[in-house]
Amino acid sequence: MSRRLARELAFFVLFQYDLGRVPWRDALQRLLAEHELSPEAVTFLQAVVEGAITKREEIDRLLIQYSQDWPLYRMASTDRNLLRLAIYELLYRSDIPVEVTVNEAVELAKKYGDEDSGKFVNGVLGSVIREIRKLVEVPVKADGKP
Repeated sequence: MSRRLARELAFFVLFQYDLGRVPWRDALQRLLAEHELSPEAVTFLQAVVEGAITKREEIDRLLIQYSQDWPLYRMASTDRNLLRLAIYELLYRSDIPVEVTVNEAVELAKKYGDEDSGKFVNGVLGSVIREIRKLVEVPVKADGKP
């Protein structure tokens, strides 16, 4: 449960940073002061926030590529930031099962987005995951050897 709350707080930080132009470290410190988290959850929260912000350009390129006709500026800010967080986890957090990342992102989209947010987030993440899986597959030759 503590990672779930940490992920939700990470979304809040990314949202404030994106929409309100609040310095992310300030937003993070404010939320940490307001919520009691285990040391492990704090470490997780700090890592995913810093990672998603540090890798934002790369993540946004993927987001633009796989959001099919939805430029970033037209995307709901909740969806955009949940997707940034989830794509960061998919690309850089091998300790988190793909299914967990997708489920958490979709649940947060349903909670904070509009009625179509869950479907949108799920669809974009599905496209990103399919592409990632294609990239990591080892091609097999006709004789069955890599």
